[in-house]
Amino acid sequence: MLLADLARVSAAVAATGSRSEKTGLLAGLLRVAAPEEAPVVVTYLAGRLPQGRVGIGWSLLRDAPAPAAAPSLTVRDVDRAVGAIAAVSGKGARAERQRLLSALMGAATAEEQRFLRGLLGGELRQGALDALAVEGLAAAAGAPPEDVRRAVMLGGSAAAVARELLAHGPEALSAFRLEVGRPVLPMLAQTAKDVDDALDRLGPCAVEEKLDGIRVQVHRDGERVRIWTRALEEITDRLPELARVARELPVERAVLDGEVIALDGTGRPRPFQETAGRVGSRLDVAGAAVSVPLSPVFFDLLAVDDHDLLALPLTERHAELARAVPEPLRVRRLVVADPADAAARAAAREFAEAVLRHGHEGVVVKALDAPYNAGRRGASWLKVKPVHTLDLVVLAAEWGHGRRTGKLSNLHLGARRPDGSFAMLGKTFKGLTDALLSWQTEHLLALSVSDDGFVVRVRPELVVEIAYDGVQRSSRYPEGVTLRFARVLRYREDKRASEADTVATVRGFLPR
Repeated sequence: MLLADLARVSAAVAATGSRSEKTGLLAGLLRVAAPEEAPVVVTYLAGRLPQGRVGIGWSLLRDAPAPAAAPSLTVRDVDRAVGAIAAVSGKGARAERQRLLSALMGAATAEEQRFLRGLLGGELRQGALDALAVEGLAAAAGAPPEDVRRAVMLGGSAAAVARELLAHGPEALSAFRLEVGRPVLPMLAQTAKDVDDALDRLGPCAVEEKLDGIRVQVHRDGERVRIWTRALEEITDRLPELARVARELPVERAVLDGEVIALDGTGRPRPFQETAGRVGSRLDVAGAAVSVPLSPVFFDLLAVDDHDLLALPLTERHAELARAVPEPLRVRRLVVADPADAAARAAAREFAEAVLRHGHEGVVVKALDAPYNAGRRGASWLKVKPVHTLDLVVLAAEWGHGRRTGKLSNLHLGARRPDGSFAMLGKTFKGLTDALLSWQTEHLLALSVSDDGFVVRVRPELVVEIAYDGVQRSSRYPEGVTLRFARVLRYREDKRASEADTVATVRGFLPR
């Protein structure tokens, strides 16, 4: 398949708001994809790279050569080129990445270059996310969407299913089932504004701690243990203490869902960065396990011995979890059998407040009758977290791609220094509606002081209210701090830049 065909479909998907039309466009493309290239096609359409992060930033993308006159690149050509870029390391890596990237971009037409910039820069926003990819795959292969959806959940990704489905037809879907040793997409939670809202929406439920750790999925088969992250990256070798705990459980085979978290001597969570850094570190694992030991906390059991528990209600899964995992290793929870009871509601609120006082993120409220919907952000799990906000100043914005082409999208956010200048804290393109994109493009262009074709730098005058989940240390930014999961709430035209929050205020929210 030519990259030009994929780029055209991507642009067409971005241009329509009709879900059925998006699905039809994807199905048409996937029908002509060869089975061996289908995983790459599906992954690209979801705005991701099969290789993950490949060390390409906007500074490299900015200097692309002139586009080719006619399309010649295939999807497989691009996949091989990106794979070669991802493999570059060591001295001179940046120059070698630039050379390989220039060769790739030089072979691409103008339309293909626009697509590649969005894909490689991590801002391909054409709306063809995994849910639409599932529907497109189903339509392309003539398979029931619910069967494809279940196969994707159990196979770990739409890419994994695409190859088999397009090669062998709907009957291939039966091969995707829960197996110890093959990770499944984790069940995710929607958001509720507070505990009372969650109780009203769910009925009988359990209120569980929401830990500020790293999600893990643990598979044990006898003495063999394998561990994956939420994104299904295998990290078994990095967490020897978790593997040891799993081997000590009184079961032969199991699939467990939970988190690992670094705790201090009082049992309170250490800064999230310490947990994340420990999980991400591949060097001196034994030494890291001593300096930053991780504690596992399990909250669900997907399989035990030879029994698939996915379809069972939470009540029954938790009963099995209690038999397989000792209480100190299970998440703390409160069962609310009757949310209409005033005393029960008060107890749920107090439980949530106690979790926050203990230093954790909030709570997850789970319907007692809900099955485990792997890979779904379903309405039967609701997370409740306090919302933190800051008033920051926009320092620059990046031109968008895909459906955001022609709009200023990714915002560079700054906090006020004592001398009146501004320190960049990070970027975000989250929370921007089409109307807000148009508004901010017009207003930021009016404040523009430079435009290199990728980044528009502006006078620091426009204040934006940003919601975020936490503050963490970061060497990437000048004051050594950044925001976690920042997203735009609204612009504050009623505030002057001199009234924006200060670096000192932001630093005050660092975990202690």
